[in-house]
Amino acid sequence: MAKDAKKNDLTGLTLLGKTAEPVKKLETFPNHHPGRHYTVTLQTEEFTCVCPMTGQPDFAKIKIQYVPDRKIVESKSLKLYLWSFRNEGVFHEHVTNVILDDLVAALKPHWCKVSAEFSIRGGIGITVEAEYKK
Repeated sequence: MAKDAKKNDLTGLTLLGKTAEPVKKLETFPNHHPGRHYTVTLQTEEFTCVCPMTGQPDFAKIKIQYVPDRKIVESKSLKLYLWSFRNEGVFHEHVTNVILDDLVAALKPHWCKVSAEFSIRGGIGITVEAEYKK
């Protein structure tokens, strides 16, 4: 275990350091600085889901920003969580809000924003931003 990590930081982390499949499970670890408001930003350009009508793939850049309270999201669990949407038929607006709702439920942050910039399909690009404030 790294010197900076505390033993209880790893409690409950079941995905880190293991081979895993896509799963709708967001794991967290304790925030050692809950009195300080700071922003965590996580980004990917590899998000995919499918159109609920045609089944054609949709690709997006996802940007997640949040001000943690007591918990921080573990990045591998976030990767596997986002991967779980790969074959799911869902509208862009809905999936962005589902991601926000799941992050808020797992983290109970002071603030969280999810931005999803979907690639142009049919000549129209869609960007959805959903935000939560405590």
